[in-house]
Amino acid sequence: MIVYDKNLLNNLALVEEANALEAAGFISKEQKVLIKKELPAFKRQSNILVRLGFFLLGAFLYLSICGVIALIGLTGSNSESTFFSICCYLFAIIGFAGAEFLGHQKYYEHGLDDAFILGALLNTGFAIAITTEGYELNIAVFVAMASFLMYRRYLHLLSLLVFCIAASAVVFYGMFEFGSIGEMLIPFAAMLLSVLFYFFTKRIINNLKENYYYKGLLLANSYCLVLFYLSCNYLVVRELSVELLGSEILPGNDIPFAYFFYAFTFIVPVLYLVQALKTKDRIMLWASFLAIGFSIYTVRYYHSVLPIEVALTLGGLVLFAIAYFSIRKLKDNETGLTFKPDRINNSNAILNAEALIVASAFGMKPEARVPDSPMNYGGGGFSGGGSEGTF
Repeated sequence: MIVYDKNLLNNLALVEEANALEAAGFISKEQKVLIKKELPAFKRQSNILVRLGFFLLGAFLYLSICGVIALIGLTGSNSESTFFSICCYLFAIIGFAGAEFLGHQKYYEHGLDDAFILGALLNTGFAIAITTEGYELNIAVFVAMASFLMYRRYLHLLSLLVFCIAASAVVFYGMFEFGSIGEMLIPFAAMLLSVLFYFFTKRIINNLKENYYYKGLLLANSYCLVLFYLSCNYLVVRELSVELLGSEILPGNDIPFAYFFYAFTFIVPVLYLVQALKTKDRIMLWASFLAIGFSIYTVRYYHSVLPIEVALTLGGLVLFAIAYFSIRKLKDNETGLTFKPDRINNSNAILNAEALIVASAFGMKPEARVPDSPMNYGGGGFSGGGSEGTF
């Protein structure tokens, strides 16, 4: 299914590991360069700005090809409406063909391939929208299928993100098909989907053998954390009920299950934080911080207890106190939760450890300084130390 040579994907993982080891000081820059020369690699851009530049270049190339086809189609077609109904399909085919060509040319995370892959997905959505006259469920289904195939074929992370969003939209719009009952159950369906998908991806990650799938699975797993929290956040549920379902909430009234959504809004960030500290999961830790901040914003959006300047001042003081006492508590810990830098970071301690390992391997010992002798030798006009024929 994957268009790339799996040996090249494994080599890429080795090169990334070499970069990490070189940054940590375990190997030298010359050793890293030697490893890269010995391992065949993709045409890839690790610099995000350079990759963005190639993406713009690829987008210009893709639009130019589509523009030529559109010009030919409009001049050679008797009916413009017929051409417009099929043009997005043609543009999507161009995107798929371009991505396939670049994949066989060993372009991976380069920028040019991003333009054709994302262009193909975008035109797929437009084509289905034109055919189905904007029917959201069909659009979401076909975009989800196309984006998943693009990820499996090209290991494109943005395509997997599009798949996650489109799959959530499938559940969202699918619940509309069940009428008013389905509309009320949308938050719980999204919550159930995120839970099932989270543990599914977590299980695959724990049993993963092909390391080139790790980034995609980690992205999907992290997306589930965000979806789970937002699915039953009080502000999200209430505002979507007003905007999409047309619910009218009169003064003094509230949405159904309001107490559950309020409790969910504050309990889930705490659970994220506790679980992150317990399992040392950095992504979940950042998700808990963002969720806590959004929970506070949710309360202030509907209940302004304090003026904004007072609330910001008190919040800053609380955060400063938490940071200060956390640093005091963790700064001397050597294991578990600690304020010390990661071992993978470049530091003098790692360099000293490297020197110690080299010294122990070769049997090198530090040079000892011989103390000065108490006897002051000198002279020696004939032979022997200090013999000048005089006392």
